[in-house]
Amino acid sequence: MKIYKICFSPTGGTEKVAGFIAAKLGSDIVNIDLTDRKADFKGVALNDDDVAVIAVPSYGGRVPAPAAEHITQISGNGARAVIVCVYGNRAYEDTLAELQDCALKAGFSIVAAVAAIAEHSIVRRYAANRPDQDDYTALNKYAEQIAAKLNSNDSATPAIPGNRPYKKAGSVGFVPRPTGQCTSCGLCASKCPTGAISTDNPAKVDKKACISCMRCAAICPHGARKVNRLLLSAANIMLKKVCSTRKECELYI
Repeated sequence: MKIYKICFSPTGGTEKVAGFIAAKLGSDIVNIDLTDRKADFKGVALNDDDVAVIAVPSYGGRVPAPAAEHITQISGNGARAVIVCVYGNRAYEDTLAELQDCALKAGFSIVAAVAAIAEHSIVRRYAANRPDQDDYTALNKYAEQIAAKLNSNDSATPAIPGNRPYKKAGSVGFVPRPTGQCTSCGLCASKCPTGAISTDNPAKVDKKACISCMRCAAICPHGARKVNRLLLSAANIMLKKVCSTRKECELYI
């Protein structure tokens, strides 16, 4: 049995959660990076005795569009899957429901679902330094419960929250731009999940293609990509009420 870690994690928070759960379920781990826009996901095929940890961040209560597209190109072939959504302490709304549907379309059998918290990718003061020790303690207990279910061959589908039809996907509108420290190294353009950044001129960004994932800002070796300060300040104010109270991880099994 192999553990497939199938993950869309532009800034690393989702990767932390998915990696932790996957490592608790087995040692033979295959990594599938859903942010790689050049990867051949149609060539990824699991066996029915494999287990997948399919993890995405919640963007406005939905699965990021490129992640949904790439997941449905994979051949699950009846492999059991643990679906995971990670959010920045606001809400995950229809993310797990949509992720469940994507995984089912790809041919996976859903055995468990986890909602976890990581540092907000845009307004980083919210859920700062999460997942923390309390989160990992909870995730460890969840992994033990999931492993027990897998070992018992219990294939019952858990009741997963969310609405169908899903909430309308909105545009966040945070488009990172280069500062004077930009050296035009091209790393941001090559790693952008949607190819929104020009390879010839990193200052040029396709606003319609950008999903505000903050990958470019997170990986820039010079810290040379930033979002508009006024927009960031407005987001801080808007999120203060809904993000200030600590949310906890959740398991559906």
